[in-house]
Amino acid sequence: MHALPQLAELEAEYRDEMVVVGVHSAKFTQEKSLDNVRQAVLRYDIKHPVANDSGFEVWRQWGVRAWPTFMFVSPEGTVLGKHEGEFDRDALDKAIAGLRADYDAKGLIDRSPMHFTLERDKMSDGPLSFPGKVLADKESDTLVVADSNHNRLVVAGLDGQVRAMVGSGAAGLRDGDFASARFRDPQGIALTGDQIYVADTKNHAIRRVNLSEGNVITLAGTGQPAPRFSSGGPARSTRIKSPWDVALSEANLYIAMAGFHQIWRLDLVSGSIAPHAGSGRENIVDGPLDSAQLAQPSGIVSDGSKLYFADSETSAIRTAEVDAAGVVSTIVGEDLFSFGDLDGPGKSARLQHPLGVDLAGGFLYLTDTYNNKVKRIELVTGEVTTLFGTGQPGLEDGYGKQASFHEPAGLSVAGDLIFVADTNNHAIRVADIVTGSVSTLEVMP
Repeated sequence: MHALPQLAELEAEYRDEMVVVGVHSAKFTQEKSLDNVRQAVLRYDIKHPVANDSGFEVWRQWGVRAWPTFMFVSPEGTVLGKHEGEFDRDALDKAIAGLRADYDAKGLIDRSPMHFTLERDKMSDGPLSFPGKVLADKESDTLVVADSNHNRLVVAGLDGQVRAMVGSGAAGLRDGDFASARFRDPQGIALTGDQIYVADTKNHAIRRVNLSEGNVITLAGTGQPAPRFSSGGPARSTRIKSPWDVALSEANLYIAMAGFHQIWRLDLVSGSIAPHAGSGRENIVDGPLDSAQLAQPSGIVSDGSKLYFADSETSAIRTAEVDAAGVVSTIVGEDLFSFGDLDGPGKSARLQHPLGVDLAGGFLYLTDTYNNKVKRIELVTGEVTTLFGTGQPGLEDGYGKQASFHEPAGLSVAGDLIFVADTNNHAIRVADIVTGSVSTLEVMP
């Protein structure tokens, strides 16, 4: 996911000489479904062919060992080499340019146009497109939806009546008024007063929306992903990587920095940004903040003294203390390859790639994304319970475990109601904690 935007740039640059073929070898059970692969192709705006290698046949035949792996094949059909892990865009650009020159000199490059029928051309557009996160505030009667694939935010009342559209809808990084500002796949959002903080994921930036003044500014990030781990610095000049969610605590904005496998902290007073938790190594290891290991944190919420976050690649729910001398602890999760769908005490419970979390009344609510469910954890006991969802992908209203979702990625609790970003259904769902009912909210931008 984190390499796709840079890869798309290179595909466009070398469209006459290079063809990319994606091979999807799924780690998680939910990712093996052809329909879910199709949804991912749409969500990430992939324009090259993708093979669903659900049985790991291509993985084995090509000697792949890591996600992602890039194989380089010559016009003659020979393997030139491979690269494991994410890449530096400029270095890869230079390598491709060199190969183009070599094979041009041999007259072996065929520049005949290639045309692919895109998945997005088969679908009609709706009011929302793959909403990634949602924030509901009962006190101000405000609902903010990250309309991620439309590259904008939708601001409404809790009844779904739209008050403002933030962003032109065109992908880009541009500050300005609501009509001209641009985002690129915005995800996590935090609200305080008339200020909305946004994890602008594919811009590798943190943005702030001022509802009163009607404008958007960039607080952190340069628009380019960091090529390597960073110790931080002045927020506007520090390159960050795939921020996925944000949470406010006093004068600090905590960031689930999925691309770095860390939690970062943005000081809203000084304007500095730095890692808060996680060494940058991808794993599930508890301990002191600077040495603990995380794996793609993608959802985060704070109670003022602790950060609760969904550590998605380990299918875990974990905590990190706000105090710099604090530790990282795990509520649910065991290792990089332990996942499933099992309720019960935290240490024995299993989730599958959870993406969203929120706190309310002594419970942590979460979207168990690849299990297509909404669950909660009792913080005192660590007990995990399924509240809503059959477990099968679908769009059915109803009660409790009879209702269905399709890879819900975000949720927010407002009183007795849980607002859910039902991502692959392009919808906002409302689950009532008291009555157990699930309905679909009509949001009409």
